Amino acid sequence: MNTSTVHSIRLVVRPFILPLVFLGTPGAGANELSLNLYGLSHHWERGEAKRIGTDHEFNPGLGLRYGLEPSRICRTPFVEAAAYRDSGATTAVYAALGCKGWQLGDNLYLGGALAAFHSDTYNRGDPFIAPIPLLTWQLKGVALNFTHFPKVKGFNDINTTGLYLSLPLN
Repeated sequence: MNTSTVHSIRLVVRPFILPLVFLGTPGAGANELSLNLYGLSHHWERGEAKRIGTDHEFNPGLGLRYGLEPSRICRTPFVEAAAYRDSGATTAVYAALGCKGWQLGDNLYLGGALAAFHSDTYNRGDPFIAPIPLLTWQLKGVALNFTHFPKVKGFNDINTTGLYLSLPLN
């Protein structure tokens, strides 16, 4: 790992240290560790994505998700961190503090995460923090996660839906 990548990871992780104390901490029965496999994305404004060079829809990468002890705020909190090839074909790193959220049906959850990102593709290369909606379909420990990155002028010029898997390691 080069110095720039290590610096990016530090910038992305710092904002989550204090919130971890309040949302949840690792505890017995909650320490589920998963490997995140990224990914696919779909760009809703395909022509615009191609024009600005953010039309890469195969976004391979790896990350880890760690389940936290339930709290009053969230019964299914987690932290995750990853690096992946983003839609602009550059390396993106992120760390997130999230909650699988409300159970909508059998094995289906609607939640979200607060994520810190760094990528040369988004926000003119400056690190940023954003809320990310999350829809999770849980099947025998394997989670199929859908995220959506809405179009926000100056940060993300294309509505993008992403897909990644979380595979249990323990």
